[in-house]
Amino acid sequence: MSALAHWYFRHGRHDLAWRATRDRWPILVSEVMLHQTQVPRVAAAWPAFIDRFPTPEATAAAGPGEVIEAWGRLGYPRRARRLWEAATAIAASGWPDDLATLPGVGRYTANAVLAQAHDADVVAVEVNVRRVVERVRGMRLTPRAAEAAMRDVAGPLTGRDRLLALMDVGALLCRPRNPRCEECPLARACTARGPLADETRAAPQGRFAGSFRQRRGNVLATLRAAAVPVATVDREALESLVADGLARVDGRLARLP
Repeated sequence: MSALAHWYFRHGRHDLAWRATRDRWPILVSEVMLHQTQVPRVAAAWPAFIDRFPTPEATAAAGPGEVIEAWGRLGYPRRARRLWEAATAIAASGWPDDLATLPGVGRYTANAVLAQAHDADVVAVEVNVRRVVERVRGMRLTPRAAEAAMRDVAGPLTGRDRLLALMDVGALLCRPRNPRCEECPLARACTARGPLADETRAAPQGRFAGSFRQRRGNVLATLRAAAVPVATVDREALESLVADGLARVDGRLARLP
């Protein structure tokens, strides 16, 4: 057994609820939730969401407003709308041969679902995996080179175990700052053994307080509770939500779609 496999089977995040299933739908929901959202927040929200929407058919039948309402404060609510659209497509025509043709599903997400649900020998390079393989190689990698490095660095692991092992090393040990190299099963093969030179400066993140994104979030939070008169909410933020399919206006009332 390789050092990576030994570490993963002993220390991987096997307690994450969505890792207990091989059903495509719950796994897809987890992947969509994890886009731009930290794992602890998803771990808190995912069980209730899946209990309420256990299948694509149940999600499609609920309608977009109910799905957006259940999304709560996970952020980036367009993900909820796109998830409902994907569920509607699946309910109508079944799962497509290429999951990346579903609304809101890119190549990474499609491959991540296939690897986790079916142990497919496909590569899926997300931010944690990319950080690991680039540090092991000691250089920035093109998408194709990162995929090749993923296969090589994690060998002989394949499919599900390869993806989750590298993901967990990146999340738990090979962190953006203060990596725990002394605990890393890949340390002996790692060229960088720590951050790459241009990783030392974090990109500044735009302020949320007072931002238009916060204004949109405030309006959406109001609409999750009940329909309200249009005149009582931020009109510009409401119009933006309507344009994204996250709200609608019926006469003088604003509500979820």
